[in-house]
Amino acid sequence: MNVVEKINLILKKANISKVNLAKYLGVSRQMIYNYFDNDDLSNIPNEKCQLLYKLLNVKSENEILNLEINKEYLESVGNKIFIEKKSTNLKDEVIELNGLKKEEQEAISDIVFILKEMFNEDKTPASLTTVKYFYHFLQAMSNTKELKYILAYVSKAAGYTKPLEFTYNEDQQYVFESIQYSAMTLYSNGGASRTKLAESHKRWEAELSRKNEEKLSRTQELNTAKVMALKELGYTEINEKNASEVFNKIAEIQSRNLY
Repeated sequence: MNVVEKINLILKKANISKVNLAKYLGVSRQMIYNYFDNDDLSNIPNEKCQLLYKLLNVKSENEILNLEINKEYLESVGNKIFIEKKSTNLKDEVIELNGLKKEEQEAISDIVFILKEMFNEDKTPASLTTVKYFYHFLQAMSNTKELKYILAYVSKAAGYTKPLEFTYNEDQQYVFESIQYSAMTLYSNGGASRTKLAESHKRWEAELSRKNEEKLSRTQELNTAKVMALKELGYTEINEKNASEVFNKIAEIQSRNLY
């Protein structure tokens, strides 16, 4: 086992992700992969190497190979990462994380870090579009439980989660993952083509068009009810003081079926 393999083993057993290590060293996630793209630490600048030694509680590269990986050692390494993250200046945070558990705060922080890396590494419009799609995915997840099954499938396929680990409805998730695997296999093996699936895609387009028209209709109805409510109450706009009264009036107007 070379020194890089030993470090990767320590990081894995201490549950320290490449994202956390990148934040600790003050570099990008991609730079971490560049640092460890060798059998030794020759790719790492001295300043960053000293930080790594400090994390691993060693003074040289040779000491790393002789480290005994036990529970106490792994806890000490993990605690250093946590303390460093806790003391990091959060003045650039755009959201308030107080009130969330430590694990929840770390999850949000890691996601934001990866998204930032995406923008730094890919300056094309596709980068922003991808992040917007991810945002839309999260928005839609509250109304479509199957989207959680998609996340579980991706996590399992990427090796982050065990295949028979089920957080949600086990039967539904099992069926969904089986269908997803069949679909991905068909796609990967070239068993599907644009020509073969054209009719299916057209039906999907028609269904989306119908849903969008229904959504637009509901929005128009709500706007009509809002205008009527403001007029009947003698207001010109909804504000903090009259919001409750206006919303109650909207509900009353909708129940009349006047439109």
